[in-house]
Amino acid sequence: MTVHPPVVGHCDELQHALGAFRASAHTTQRWGERLAAVLSGGGRLLAAGNGGSAAQAQHLTAELVGRYRDDRPPFSAIALHADTSSTTAIANDYGVDEVFARQVRAHGRDGDVLMLLSTSGASANLLSAADAARVAGVRVWALTGCAPNPLMAGSDESLCVEAPSTATVQEIHLVAVHMICAAFDAALERGVRSTRAAGRAGRAAQRKRR
Repeated sequence: MTVHPPVVGHCDELQHALGAFRASAHTTQRWGERLAAVLSGGGRLLAAGNGGSAAQAQHLTAELVGRYRDDRPPFSAIALHADTSSTTAIANDYGVDEVFARQVRAHGRDGDVLMLLSTSGASANLLSAADAARVAGVRVWALTGCAPNPLMAGSDESLCVEAPSTATVQEIHLVAVHMICAAFDAALERGVRSTRAAGRAGRAAQRKRR
């Protein structure tokens, strides 16, 4: 792995990591399309992370509840760490490792998706959340740093960023979040066009039968 100098070298490190991550575009596309199917069908996205990764997870849920680019209906997406009363109560009563797992058991339903973000891929509370999700029938996707790591192994699918610094991994995770949102919106638009086309075809068929 290439080691870059500080400050200006951060740009070089990011450029290098982004070039390598571009090969993962097909996975972010698939995740966005799958999310569109799950959420438009009444399902939910749960997301969690620690520290900077918590901010990235919350960025994703904000884009889905609000909007990414164009106006569209809101969809159900919950950043588990954002409920400070629940997380602190659970940490106090059950321990820090349970702060996300207990919320997954409360909110997750069969067919939902859990997105976990971790630069190390070794956070115990995220690993516990992944275990709880699998029991509940919730699909687990992970955005992590370098492979291999425990969270990658404990998830249904993962995207691992090969970069030497935590900052660069988090920046690529934000790129991945936006790629997923772009694929999500595109899939929704295709669904709308398909529904409209089917409606026009149905009306045309009715007119012919009259």
